[in-house]
Amino acid sequence: MQADRLRVEVEGRTLELSNLDKVLYPGAGFTKGEVIDYYTRIAPVLLPHLADRALTRIRYPNGVDGNSFFEKNAPAATPSWVHTENLPVPGSSKGRETIDYVVADDLPTLVWLANLAALELHTPQWKIGEHPDLMVIDLDPGAPATLEQCCQVALLLRERLAADGVDAYPKTSGKKGMQLCCPISGRQDSDFVSGYARRIAQELEYQHPKLIVSRMAKNLRPGKIFIDWSQNNAAKTTVAPYSLRAQRVPSVSAPLTWDEVADGAAGRRPSARPYTAGEVLSRVEEHSDLLAPLLDPGPELPG
Repeated sequence: MQADRLRVEVEGRTLELSNLDKVLYPGAGFTKGEVIDYYTRIAPVLLPHLADRALTRIRYPNGVDGNSFFEKNAPAATPSWVHTENLPVPGSSKGRETIDYVVADDLPTLVWLANLAALELHTPQWKIGEHPDLMVIDLDPGAPATLEQCCQVALLLRERLAADGVDAYPKTSGKKGMQLCCPISGRQDSDFVSGYARRIAQELEYQHPKLIVSRMAKNLRPGKIFIDWSQNNAAKTTVAPYSLRAQRVPSVSAPLTWDEVADGAAGRRPSARPYTAGEVLSRVEEHSDLLAPLLDPGPELPG
């Protein structure tokens, strides 16, 4: 076996890991071995959010400063024990009718993906063969707006959604914005969910026109928070909770408490930077999975 390869056993599966010393995050000297270690340690809280969902990966074989590519289909050398599902591809840009998607429902699959430098993990808002059981609202700050304004809008959304009996749970995007994740019934299709999210976004834009925009046009966004309701479209995916992001340092899409969001909205959060892998592991030790309520069914959305 080559010196840069290591054979390991993970829950009864044999994997060959390679180039563990390769730096994937040059800004932090964070190696592929550390990426694999992070995904191994975060797996107990991450895997339930990936289970039964078709997985889209963004791979960075030469690190975050190198070229990357989206990967929906299972690669040619996918081990036979990896769970795959042949599914339709809504809105495929390559004219494909179906794809063999990877479903990451165990630790060996997660380690295998990390070894392929699949840094970012993205999922749709529904489990395979079902209607959406999540509604996700993305909050994207248009410069010079920042995470502080995102937090202000998140609080407004939380209050508005609560009026309809919908609970919202915040997380950072791992980049400059944040998302609200809402458990819903799984009995309404993506068009209905997307339409509801759009109506809420338009309502809040009308009430707070200097802070919020709900329209897609980028020239309307500077200084405002774009409420992206379209994340619930059948062709869209959202970065999974606890996924790494391809930033200068190994930032993570990290769950937040509402107290932290309130502090952020008031400018009291000490830093607007995203949480890193090590910080998120420590946060899970302290809070467990703040997004565990997403794993249980929520209410139907009002018409």
